[in-house]
Amino acid sequence: MTVSAPDLTVIIPAKNGAQYLGTLFRSLERQFRDGERAQIIFVNDGSTDHTERVLEDHAGVFDDFTVIRNERSVGLASGRNMGLREARGEYVVFLDGDDWLPDGQIRTVLDAARRLDVDFVRCDHTRVEGTKRELRRAPMAIRDRALPPRAGILPAYDSTMVDYPFAWAGIFHRRLLDNALLYFPEGFMTAEDRSWIWNLHLHAESFAVVDSPGVCYRRGVSGSLTQILDVRQLDFIRAFEGIFDLVAEDTFADLYWPKATRNWLAILEHQAKRFASSPADIRAKFASGARRASARVPFDVLREEFRRSRPDRQALVHRYLPQPGLLVKDIVK
Repeated sequence: MTVSAPDLTVIIPAKNGAQYLGTLFRSLERQFRDGERAQIIFVNDGSTDHTERVLEDHAGVFDDFTVIRNERSVGLASGRNMGLREARGEYVVFLDGDDWLPDGQIRTVLDAARRLDVDFVRCDHTRVEGTKRELRRAPMAIRDRALPPRAGILPAYDSTMVDYPFAWAGIFHRRLLDNALLYFPEGFMTAEDRSWIWNLHLHAESFAVVDSPGVCYRRGVSGSLTQILDVRQLDFIRAFEGIFDLVAEDTFADLYWPKATRNWLAILEHQAKRFASSPADIRAKFASGARRASARVPFDVLREEFRRSRPDRQALVHRYLPQPGLLVKDIVK
């Protein structure tokens, strides 16, 4: 007898998140209607805390619960890819182990994806820092309507959907998986979703943004890579090299280069401030990688977006760009 595919696959990679997993699993239990079938894939990414004990406590709650165990951590990107290779659901949802779902979150985005018949649906989220809660809206005013994904890229000078890369803020039809559009850049420890979201908006056929309760996303978690400054944070450079490759190969590259370049200069400024106090060897890797990535941008575009930048940004990033003397001379004029 042929068994039909689950309605949904939920992929959760996590390392040493035991203290948060109970909250996540309890919130996940409340997401599904009677008769809906969910495949839960948990990637235990080299945990050394009591994650295994928490998994044992909750495994019986879900009818279809798979644990993938990594002896050594492979990171979020590769962990998600491991889950994707085992996914059987019609739709896919990503979660991080330290987040949780308000009631109705999955039902809302799943209903919208089916009703609108789109490749993927994006939604707002709630940023959680301690006891503070702040709603962060996905940067798209048009809601609850099927749209071409490229509508989420421009304009260059406003925040758009490619500036909102969070993989857990939405739901994805498995046709994106079958077309290899859901996989993340293998081996990335950070910034894995930046080129990923550009790839979706350039190559998927349809998407929508809807109002929903929104994933509760923890910030400031001790041990999170967002709180640690080391060479793993340099993956943002490789991420933008991936974005630049996608743009360069696109038929409408001239249209998208200003957006990609402006994003790069903004992130470069932010990271230059962060790495300013890092050890000399890491600063050297940052500088060489940043110059390498900057050189991939057509110089006339880079020159124009640099000219449009704030003076404080110009002062900070020019040393990481090709022909910095020429760029500064342009500003002096």
